[in-house]
Amino acid sequence: MAEQWDPAQYEKFREERMEPFFDLLAWIERRPGMRAIDLGCGTGELTALLGERLDAAHVEGVDSSPAMLAQAAARASQRVSFRLGDIAEVEDFGRFDLVFSNAALHWVPDNAGLMERILGELRPGAQIAVQLPRNGDHPSHRIAHQLAAEAPYCEPLGHFVSRSHALTLEQYAEALWRHRFHAHVCVELIYGHELPRTDAVVEWVKGSVLTPYLRRLDEAGRDAFIAEYRTRLIAALGDRAPFYYPYRRMLFWGKKSE
Repeated sequence: MAEQWDPAQYEKFREERMEPFFDLLAWIERRPGMRAIDLGCGTGELTALLGERLDAAHVEGVDSSPAMLAQAAARASQRVSFRLGDIAEVEDFGRFDLVFSNAALHWVPDNAGLMERILGELRPGAQIAVQLPRNGDHPSHRIAHQLAAEAPYCEPLGHFVSRSHALTLEQYAEALWRHRFHAHVCVELIYGHELPRTDAVVEWVKGSVLTPYLRRLDEAGRDAFIAEYRTRLIAALGDRAPFYYPYRRMLFWGKKSE
């Protein structure tokens, strides 16, 4: 799905999607000469900001989307670099003082295995800061998955139904403790967003949860899917202006004991 990400669509709600970044940033302990990796860096805006706010020696951004990295290229510097790659295939997390990820790890299969490797490889004193969406119970997500499982979409989609690979917050907390991240914070927050009206949610999810469905359909199928999704969404939520969109997210930070 990497090449199908649309940076322009994703960034239609840029400010709203940035809010959890600043909450994560507030927990990170600054140290001189930090080396960090940003897993799922997207357009690189937050990667560059992370390097600036931490006064880091170097931040490496990794993403599987060529389209996103094309946008990120202009933000590269002596402090910040970007490369194409799969998060699951990153090697040697022990090289970094901070592993950072904002809204990306839920796309990675075997989150449990990935976390075991990250937490196991990080050195004493190293930190991790992660945010993952957990809005799957909201109609904006449920309706998308229900629609994908029905005719006439299930056949062209190959009976694919997207799902988050995120663990529960308790599982992340237990993994942190088990790997001696005795200083840690694990929270679930609801970010409230005021949108112009209900159907603005369609534009929001076209940049995220709908992406793996739309990429598998031809143009006519995409148009029909979006139209039916919009109809069902408004039926479920009402046609309101403005519309309050509550978005649930998990955030956690930890520092490995010396």
